[in-house]
Amino acid sequence: MKLTVVAATGGVGRAVLAQALAAGHDVTAVVRDPSRLDRAVRSVAVDLTEPVAEPLIAAVAGADAVVSCIGPRGKAETGIVSAGTARLIAAMQAAGSRRIVAIAGIGLSTVRSPNRARPLRREPGAGAVMNLVTLPLVRAVLGQHMSDVAAAEEQLAASGLDWTSVRAPYLSDGPLTGAYQVAYGTSLPRAFRLSRADAAHCMLRSVTDPRASRTHLTAAN
Repeated sequence: MKLTVVAATGGVGRAVLAQALAAGHDVTAVVRDPSRLDRAVRSVAVDLTEPVAEPLIAAVAGADAVVSCIGPRGKAETGIVSAGTARLIAAMQAAGSRRIVAIAGIGLSTVRSPNRARPLRREPGAGAVMNLVTLPLVRAVLGQHMSDVAAAEEQLAASGLDWTSVRAPYLSDGPLTGAYQVAYGTSLPRAFRLSRADAAHCMLRSVTDPRASRTHLTAAN
C-alpha cells in the first residue's frame, strides 16, 4: 500500500513508520523536522500549526491511507490535535484522498467537545474501575487535552472521509505482541494499557479492516 504517516517522529509515529516499512509499504513521512527521523524514508517537512500548503496536499495525494499520529509534545502544545487534524482533513479533501486512521485516547465520551456540551458520565463499554477511578483521574490531569482529541474525532466524523479513530489507553514502551483486545464503537472493561508498538500494529491493521470504517475503536493489552 501507499501510506502517508503524519507525525512520524513521535512515539506511536516511529512505531507505525517502522512497521509499515518492514511490511514493504510505500511510505511518505510527514514531519516537522525530517532530521529527527531515525530511518531512511521519503519525507515532507510540514508544520501543522500553519495554514494548509501544497507540500501537505502533495504528501497525502494518491495515498491508499493516511495514518495520523498527531499529538502534543507537552502542555504548551495542547490544541495541536484538533488544529492539525483540521488541516490534514482539508489537505486530504483537496487531494481527493479518502482513508484516514488516527490515534486518539480513551474516555472521550466523558469530556466536553464542540458538539457535546453535556458529556456522558460514564464511558460506554468501560468497567467500573475505569469509569469510577481511572477516567476521573485522567480527566483531572488531561481534561483539556482529552477535549481537544474529542474535537478532532468529531472533525473526522463530519469530514466525509473514510475515517477510523483508534482510542488507546496509557501507552507503554512494551514490545509488539499482537495480543490486544479490540472493541468497535465502544470501550473495553479493562482498557488500562497498550504498548506503542501494538497501537501502531492496530492502526495499520485498521486501514483494511471493514469493521473499522467510519467509527472509533478501543484497543488494549
